[in-house]
Amino acid sequence: MSRPHEYVINSVDTLLSDALRGFVADHSDIAWERNPGFLHRRTRPNTKNVAVISGGGSGHEPMHAEMIGAGMLDAVCPGLVFTSPNALQIVAATRWADAGAGVVHVVKNYTGDVMNFRIARHLLDDEVNTDKVLVDDDVSTESESGPGRRGTAATIIVEKICGAAAARGDDLARVAELGRRTAANARSIAVAYRACTIPGSSAPTFDLQPGQMEFGVGIHGEAGVERTDQVPASELLERMVDRVADAMELAEGEEVICLINGLGSAHPLELYLAFGEAVAALKRRNITVVRSMVGEFVTALDMDGFSLTLVRTDDELLTLFDAPTTAPGWPRDINRSPAEIVDTSVVNPDDSADEGDESPWLTAFVQRVQESIDDLTELDQRAGDGDFGTNMRSALGHFDLPLRGSDTDVLTAISRSYFVRSGGTSGAVFGAMFQKLSEAFADEEDFESALRSGTIAALQEIQDLGGAQVGDNTVVDSLSPAADALRDGASLEEVARKAADGAESTRDTTASKGRASYVGENARGVVDPGALVVSWLYAAAADDAS
Repeated sequence: MSRPHEYVINSVDTLLSDALRGFVADHSDIAWERNPGFLHRRTRPNTKNVAVISGGGSGHEPMHAEMIGAGMLDAVCPGLVFTSPNALQIVAATRWADAGAGVVHVVKNYTGDVMNFRIARHLLDDEVNTDKVLVDDDVSTESESGPGRRGTAATIIVEKICGAAAARGDDLARVAELGRRTAANARSIAVAYRACTIPGSSAPTFDLQPGQMEFGVGIHGEAGVERTDQVPASELLERMVDRVADAMELAEGEEVICLINGLGSAHPLELYLAFGEAVAALKRRNITVVRSMVGEFVTALDMDGFSLTLVRTDDELLTLFDAPTTAPGWPRDINRSPAEIVDTSVVNPDDSADEGDESPWLTAFVQRVQESIDDLTELDQRAGDGDFGTNMRSALGHFDLPLRGSDTDVLTAISRSYFVRSGGTSGAVFGAMFQKLSEAFADEEDFESALRSGTIAALQEIQDLGGAQVGDNTVVDSLSPAADALRDGASLEEVARKAADGAESTRDTTASKGRASYVGENARGVVDPGALVVSWLYAAAADDAS
């Protein structure tokens, strides 16, 4: 079973009030009314425009609280985590917001929200003119019976359209009509790789095995409509786009707003990747993304996943979408040009090694590294920052074996591959090492002479780059004794043994240089993976010579 999330918290009972205290302290334009409990713009607008309010359970931040501001929401009623606000909160917020032109309620299609907003409107029948916009965009709960589609991420776009229409002076009926038009043309679907954990709970809301995903999840931690093995992002987004576009009956040539929304624990790298795949999938349908939003806007506490929302547009809706707002949760810079898919790959270096005679020792070295990626990753997770195996795969994983060409050419190819494909400290250090070796093999015909001068030059270059000395738990701990042995005229077998002993010596020391220096005593008892790989190079040279 998945380990539940641990929250920064005083107590479950005070989580909302404690969070609101910090929220208001951080947003000087937003105020809190304790009785009966709602947020609102600190200063009432001087105009007699229609007001727009919303609300719902907490745990979805930045929706709804950070959508308060000129040109968006005037007040928000927060409920407890995943719990609708009560009718008295909504009544008080509506009274506060009304400037004489009426108030629009933006309501997500959840039973508690719908009931409490309806009761509030009934209580205000003789006092405030109100209208509502029901947001029901989640296609995973689409059915002819039951409560119907849930209201999810499209809510913030409906709030933006209504707020902008109210700010330009539209009357109550018009603001509500534009909100309903937006909601009718919006659909969403969400996927999760890990469920959320409600504060105070001992387990996530549903349990997924490693390698599984939940398709069609809800923002209150509801399980999805289908549980499957994880698939590549391109396949997943194709499926999500198909589901949403088909539900909207999108036709070729139409234009949409596309929102990729993180559910709480998705990294920006994942969200941008998902957006790129969504744009590509829509392009295959000849549908154009004219506005895009990528980020966390409607979360489900700490759920690991994201949602896709598409909104069919027209000129008026785009004008309102583009209108300014001071709401802190609305992105300041929204792309107003059609989304384009470009080739963002890096040009591969000229590092082929597939022509000429085989280079046995370098083939053996690269093969050993390729077969040890997982082990190197595990070592570095214990001794450093965990990326060493990935860097080795990036640099050497693409080579087809056996490596062919002169030692000079193959060493040059390996050096280029480290510099361009690997990056980071490993790319720089190993790239420099193989570069010096390739230069030495180009200058000298005798193998051992070239290996000696190349190793000595590589050691000097690496020490100049990072300042590492023997005992610092780096590649130098293996490279330096190898250089000393070669300088003393030792056999290649002895050189390899010295390099291996040097690597082994890193097990009982702590690092003062390189990636392992950041973990201190935690690296003790672990061989430095960089020193280990260096020792494999000299072992390959010795084996080839024997």
